[in-house]
Amino acid sequence: MTQTAGPAPGTTSGAAPDRRLLLIVVLGSLTAIGPLSIDLYLPALPELTADLSTAASHTQLTLTACVAGLALGQAFAGPLSDTMGRRRPLLAGLAAYAAASLLCAASPTVETLIALRMVQGVAGAAGIVIARAIVRDLYQGAAAARFFSMLMLVTGLAPILAPVIGGQLLRLVPWQGLFATLSGIGVALFLGALLVLHETLPPARRATGGVRATAATFRTLLTDWTFAGYALTIGLVFGAMFTYISGSPFVLQGIYGMSPQTYGIAFGANALGIITFSQVSGRLAGRVPLRLLLAAGLALIATGGTLLLVAVLTGAGLYVVLPSLFVITSGQGFVLPNATALALSSESAAQAAGSGSALLGVAQFALGGAAAPLAGIAGPDTAVPMAASIAGLGTLAFLVAATANRASKAAASRPAGEAEPPEKPASAG
Repeated sequence: MTQTAGPAPGTTSGAAPDRRLLLIVVLGSLTAIGPLSIDLYLPALPELTADLSTAASHTQLTLTACVAGLALGQAFAGPLSDTMGRRRPLLAGLAAYAAASLLCAASPTVETLIALRMVQGVAGAAGIVIARAIVRDLYQGAAAARFFSMLMLVTGLAPILAPVIGGQLLRLVPWQGLFATLSGIGVALFLGALLVLHETLPPARRATGGVRATAATFRTLLTDWTFAGYALTIGLVFGAMFTYISGSPFVLQGIYGMSPQTYGIAFGANALGIITFSQVSGRLAGRVPLRLLLAAGLALIATGGTLLLVAVLTGAGLYVVLPSLFVITSGQGFVLPNATALALSSESAAQAAGSGSALLGVAQFALGGAAAPLAGIAGPDTAVPMAASIAGLGTLAFLVAATANRASKAAASRPAGEAEPPEKPASAG
């Protein structure tokens, strides 16, 4: 695999500056569906728990259900966009997302809300997976990494603004109003996609063959360790991030005494680190190898997780906990654009961007959803499970990426058509 710095073959990307800006805003907003769906109502979790007369662990299942839906939906929407084109599945998914969000606001029980959050996630997944596929239609290698970094300027605003807006909205409306707000966002995204996005996958490049062909494509992707290794790396990092997302409202508000409004500000400050580091990564892409940028981000996450665990075990206060969380979240700015670009630039993903994007999304949200309940496994009075999970997942992601980096280097150095050599034990970076 080579890290080319231009448009993908057979596509045109020389859009006018204003057109490129609109593309960044719309695609970035689509990839922000995940954090918007999750983060906007985070400050309301304690209120929601009390209002529905349920346990904190059950409330956290509403988060897990949405994350699982985001994973499942991408597994369908990605391959569908490879066969039908990008626009039609995207618009259908956004319309369904707006409707499901409105139904969430009317949920009378936590069980109903859990089910509807799953539907909401499945529908919203189309925006995430198809936005990534559109970028891969237009760019590859270092150029794709730079574009993904630009998208994170928009995507990164979601976790900054969403909990802050959610905390302020709670002064005016009950938790149901937050889901009505998400429905309105879904309508706005539908209109943005309808008016701005053109079809980027012409009929001649669309996949054929139905379910069997899709299954064969998935099998090819999963047996390519360059792609699968980076996908697993992203999934593990998302697992660490969702553990933080699901646990931090209870840890920072319940254990450390933050108000919902102060929590929203702290959460937003951490997300600002993602934006800052993603832009630094974008400027370095093409001058510094993407694999090295990825390793640096993973090192930050593993180090921050270890510091957080030590702080929790030793009883250190917020002056240690908050900087540790900032380091963990900031590392994502180096990991996500570079790991995504490396995975989608692999040989197996070159002709199936939608399916490749789908598997990346499945890895992200499946592992994220599985890890989210770990934060509350020992109850609301301890932060140890959250800290230990983040530290462990971050370290494992670093080790997995090391093997994927080695596979990527080997693939880049092999002549075309030569078989892949057996995998050797991992070494750093």
